[in-house]
Amino acid sequence: MEVRRITINIAGRVYPLNVPAAEEETLRKVGKQIENMIKDFEQNFDVRDKQDALAMCALKLGTNAEVTSMNYEKNINSTNERLVSINQSLNEIGK
Repeated sequence: MEVRRITINIAGRVYPLNVPAAEEETLRKVGKQIENMIKDFEQNFDVRDKQDALAMCALKLGTNAEVTSMNYEKNINSTNERLVSINQSLNEIGK
């Protein structure tokens, strides 16, 4: 597995990272997304402190992750229910 050394700039600080080559693009995208969120919070919510902006980013990203997880679970449960129903129908047809 190839490891690359990259730097990500978030809130005016540089973070050197050693990452698998396959994850480099994802980390750069996420870093850019966080930077854009910070700018958005600073412009639209009069946030001046970088730590406050980062806390707001963490809350937003955490909320998004939790909503995605809940939707994923609902989809799995719904799919399982449909599969059980289809299986029951197939069993009845096969009788």
